[in-house]
Amino acid sequence: MADQTKKRYVTSEDLKKHNKPGDLWISIQGKVYDVSDWVKSHPGGEAAILNLAGQDVTDAFIAYHPGTAWHHLEKLHNGYHVRDFHVSDVSRDYRRLAAEFSKRGLFDKKGHVTLYTLTCVGVMLAAVLYGVLACTSIWAHLISAVLLGLLWIQSAYVGHDSGHYTVTSTKPCNKLIQLLSGNCLTGISIAWWKWTHNAHHLACNSLDHDPDLQHIPIFAVSTKFFNSMTSRFYGRKLTFDPLARFLISYQHWTFYPVMCVGRINLFIQTFLLLFSKRHVPDRALNIAGILVFWTWFPLLVSFLPNWQERFIFVFVSFAVTAIQHVQFCLNHFAADVYTGPPNGNDWFEKQTAGTLDISCRSYMDWFFGGLQFQLEHHLFPRLPRCHLRTVSPVVKELCKKHNLPYRSLSWWEANVWTIRTLKNAAIQARDVTNPMLKNLLWEAVNTHG
Repeated sequence: MADQTKKRYVTSEDLKKHNKPGDLWISIQGKVYDVSDWVKSHPGGEAAILNLAGQDVTDAFIAYHPGTAWHHLEKLHNGYHVRDFHVSDVSRDYRRLAAEFSKRGLFDKKGHVTLYTLTCVGVMLAAVLYGVLACTSIWAHLISAVLLGLLWIQSAYVGHDSGHYTVTSTKPCNKLIQLLSGNCLTGISIAWWKWTHNAHHLACNSLDHDPDLQHIPIFAVSTKFFNSMTSRFYGRKLTFDPLARFLISYQHWTFYPVMCVGRINLFIQTFLLLFSKRHVPDRALNIAGILVFWTWFPLLVSFLPNWQERFIFVFVSFAVTAIQHVQFCLNHFAADVYTGPPNGNDWFEKQTAGTLDISCRSYMDWFFGGLQFQLEHHLFPRLPRCHLRTVSPVVKELCKKHNLPYRSLSWWEANVWTIRTLKNAAIQARDVTNPMLKNLLWEAVNTHG
């Protein structure tokens, strides 16, 4: 009883005032933590905390942190508790489910997926080297280009897995796998991926906070982008100018061609981050890994007999990875969108609204890297992909219980939904006479967020 009288309390409204750099408070299960000075040390990056500051973040904390992380919280506790702390029925069930998965050891039982995938990557790399260096047939070179594209896809899945949870027995080995599968093999920085991907997970399908939806001037999934909104992630205006209007007017036609060369954008984004003034963890290691890629890949291409074959080889290898780029878009482009920062109180609901699953047979799980279970992955990002199919029925039942969307589409249906979303925005972008009035009307009638 004496301990209770010593507690200091704030209300949720008081907590909301502490949401600016230099004054950042969060609450977890009713206890308030001052993370103002610690935010730059956050392994998940600053954006994750800045987006959720001034709120209860219990669900997000449970989703992204192992049990050992709870021990680090106490030193950040500022002595306050939230007086009007409330847990919704949805959150209560979600936390119960997360605890059940943890008790069953699902977060720790990683299986041998990483070993099998890396073995597959190694075999494909050997085949690519043999096809380019030992064969003179153009068909052998084309097959090698296809294999290289598939290699990049599978390697990216390993990088994705190792970015969400430790796929090896030690963290140093896990970091090594990240750098090898990401920087060295694919030329895409794991530091860039973590920076954007963590923000995407927390602000899933927020038009102004989720970088995975901010593709102006090439694509716009919502006519709200026509107002030239400001990206809170990049800190710049996403200008809807005449060039953007023109390109977006035909985005439902250009979507697949752009995906074929989408890898070039990832290379550019990697260089922009690594050589920017932003704080980049392990910058030197990331740059070293990128140098490894830009050494072996051009060297490999140089062994092809002429410039025509070199161009075809590069294009085909890039175009094959379009399968993966398209998949990432299918998971979110046609789902519900919103504007503003994520809200810790409806975190579960936002994940269900902003994701689409892709249905497939179990033997195709390797091809999709587990990400066909997009909602399951978003709700439990630390869960190894070998368990996603197992927990899928449980997640579906939880959504049904709380009347929340659980959308699982075939690959074809997901493509249709995505192209329809892009086409709807494209039609509105073509209106040059009175765009604002009609766009707002269109958004009101056809909104998907």
